[in-house]
Amino acid sequence: MNKDYDDYDALLTIHAGTGGVEACDWAEMILNMYLQFVQRNKFSVKIIDRLAGKEAGIKNALLEIKGKFAYGLLKSERGVHRLVRISPFDADHARHTSFVLVEVVPLIKKDQEVVIKPEELKIETFRSSGPGGQHANVTASAVRVTHLPTGLAASCQSERSQWRNKEEALRVLKSRLLERMIEDKEKKIKKLKGSTVEASWGNQIRSYVLHPYQLVKDHRTGYETNRVQEVLNGELMPFIEAYLHWFSKNLKFKKGK
Repeated sequence: MNKDYDDYDALLTIHAGTGGVEACDWAEMILNMYLQFVQRNKFSVKIIDRLAGKEAGIKNALLEIKGKFAYGLLKSERGVHRLVRISPFDADHARHTSFVLVEVVPLIKKDQEVVIKPEELKIETFRSSGPGGQHANVTASAVRVTHLPTGLAASCQSERSQWRNKEEALRVLKSRLLERMIEDKEKKIKKLKGSTVEASWGNQIRSYVLHPYQLVKDHRTGYETNRVQEVLNGELMPFIEAYLHWFSKNLKFKKGK
């Protein structure tokens, strides 16, 4: 892991896909999977933002994960995660497929500048929807910051202070802008080389099958295991190591070509 930002801390965002309660439940399963991964590897984690689903699960969540090479390890998780199972919410016990999108960006360091002009920001406040007791219900302490030129946004409701939430949201926004700068640079290089990469919601990186058989398979590396529950309990390191080997081999092939 010697690429730029590999030694940075990470921001990991989880988005439930289409499918209503099924997708929201899968998003919460993914959230718990990463929380257990963090615990297994003695990283620290802070839930910056979390939006509950209407019936179950979550619509999205944003985690700040700190630890040695946190971004370098977790960047392997970027993409669409697909779940196939018998639905616990279906009276007919039908098989359902659900999707969750995971985004991972390096957490910008305090001494690293990403310049944002004040007039480029839209700042909104709202009442926290998460835990916090009476304070969360009566005070509009949660903050959403939108970067108007790019449309990128970040929100935070984990702190009691509106000012602290604003500072946290701005830091998250700067991290996302940094990732956008990295992506734009890579796209320009690929365009000069004459190659294009298409990213779409249907291009899942990993499938988790609970029915009619038990299997977790990474579609990039080919690594798979039937120990599904262990994976959902945070045992992700074999998948991450397989990705790093695959990525390194792929990189050497492209350079040689």
